Amino acid sequence: MATLGKKALFLSYFTVGYNVIEGVIAIFAGYIAGSPALVGFGLDSFVESLSGGVMIWRFAQHEGLTEEEEERIERKAIKIVGYTFFVLAAYVCYESLEKLIFREIPSPSLLGIFLAIASIIIMPGLFYLKYRTGKSLGTASLIADSKQTLACSFLSVALLIGLGLNYFFGIWQADPIIGLVIVALLIREGYQTLKEEKLCTCVACGGVTASKED
Repeated sequence: MATLGKKALFLSYFTVGYNVIEGVIAIFAGYIAGSPALVGFGLDSFVESLSGGVMIWRFAQHEGLTEEEEERIERKAIKIVGYTFFVLAAYVCYESLEKLIFREIPSPSLLGIFLAIASIIIMPGLFYLKYRTGKSLGTASLIADSKQTLACSFLSVALLIGLGLNYFFGIWQADPIIGLVIVALLIREGYQTLKEEKLCTCVACGGVTASKED
């Protein structure tokens, strides 16, 4: 169990480091190009780094906790991860609608395309490692965090489509429309993550529903 805790901590540090770098590049490229999809993707990277930071905080306290203390920390961690989805979704929705309504045409971004491809390569593997580790630990917050990483993979595909259509075919509307697709995915993931908080997350009961009504 201690080894798995260290693995979870390492994956969380990697998540924070990678996403901070990704977020800086994406927001810089998005600002230059005026791309809401790219800026939204960068903000998602920062939210995911925040989520990874929550996991670091959570697993740094893993040793020596009682089951009750661990469950309390677990529930708090899940809530923080869940609400970050909605904060990001609101911002990206505003930016995307503004571009469409006022016809603020984003410039093509080759840097953004390369960034999306890199994320498509890295994120699925990171999701798999975090999900398997979370399952082994019986830790719902790490599983929720892994789903955020998986959402980032889907966002990367959506981002690549939007940027590619703009770069190669000049279809600028694809960029803010993909931004709205990203909003829908974020809201869905936020809702699913907060549902996890209603489950009993302690290791002793294996994450079995505590408050589910029959």
